[in-house]
Amino acid sequence: MPIPLRLSLVTLGVADVARSTAFYEALGLVASSASTDAVTFFNTAGPVLSIYGREALAADAQIPVNGSGFSGVTLAWNLGSEADVDKATVRVVAAGGLMVKAPEKTFWGGYSGYVADIDGHLWELAHNPGFAVDAAGRVRAPD
Repeated sequence: MPIPLRLSLVTLGVADVARSTAFYEALGLVASSASTDAVTFFNTAGPVLSIYGREALAADAQIPVNGSGFSGVTLAWNLGSEADVDKATVRVVAAGGLMVKAPEKTFWGGYSGYVADIDGHLWELAHNPGFAVDAAGRVRAPD
């Protein structure tokens, strides 16, 4: 039987771990006791979010740190309603994030917009009426 794929942890390579930690704390996350000056871990309703120095992360993966432009990856924060998307967008911008695309109705029947954290990592803030959000904030795609 194959080992099931699980997205367990998302690590963001950042310019300044302390500054990025403060940004995510301003969004309401609480740093884990396993955090150090070099890395911060946050429990979320889904995978653990890890904040680690960009250069250290590149060195760990043995790849050049000088990549630039769109990485082809976005993170998503699915929410229970359009109003929640609007509130989350305001919260991210108030914490120092950048509005990339204001939330709007989508061609797929939902509502979404894009923000960037203080290191430029893209987050889609979305309400997808076809993806249920449970009381713990976990999202499940339809079977």
